[in-house]
Amino acid sequence: MIKVPITIGLFNKIEKGELDYHSILTYKDSLLYAGEDILGSFKDGEKIALSKVAMLMITTSDNTASLWCQAMATGTAINEWLSSNGFENTRVNSRTPGREAYRKIYGWGQTTPKEMAELLVKIRKGEVISPAASERIYRNMIRIYWDGEALSQIPPTIQVASKQGAVNQSRSEVFLVNAPSGDYVVCVITKNQKDESWTNTNEGYQLLRNVSKTVWEHFEPKFKWEAPAKRDKWY
Repeated sequence: MIKVPITIGLFNKIEKGELDYHSILTYKDSLLYAGEDILGSFKDGEKIALSKVAMLMITTSDNTASLWCQAMATGTAINEWLSSNGFENTRVNSRTPGREAYRKIYGWGQTTPKEMAELLVKIRKGEVISPAASERIYRNMIRIYWDGEALSQIPPTIQVASKQGAVNQSRSEVFLVNAPSGDYVVCVITKNQKDESWTNTNEGYQLLRNVSKTVWEHFEPKFKWEAPAKRDKWY
């Protein structure tokens, strides 16, 4: 979920005129973060718009795109924005001067469920950077590829802004639901998981689905929807 603060740092640079959201960038092999990311499959020298790199960072959680965006925004500037806006526990650690000791403990970034939920609420209210920047971030966050956990327990006709996170010993998700009875936000983060599997039966993934289903049914008990049978093959 550290990609939400990275997005904010990137958009803050754009708002200040230091970057252009529609500028055309040149991909270099040196940017590669090994894995199955879309951007990482690009050939050296290929062109892509910054807006698409930002989209990939959120929509598919593309790590190569995320590191590129972080390099443009800088971890230091991202953390300064977080601190100045009252987020004391959310920080970028990787590739950020002075954060190496924290990186060894927490990895790429760190946060709390409360702060991540609050961050998403501020985006929803138009209070991050500017109303226009918040709207663009929010629109990016409602177009998520990884919809097999919390999002799968919410009717597909309901708009949800969200971001997911997963490493071996932690599975997490923050989601703000524009529900018929009113918005609600949830953030779940596991830690020190013994189940490090990468199938949909992972205990962390099951927890995310169960929490999402429980909260949805609590706030929308009269909404007529249930998950169709035999849909698992689509997730």
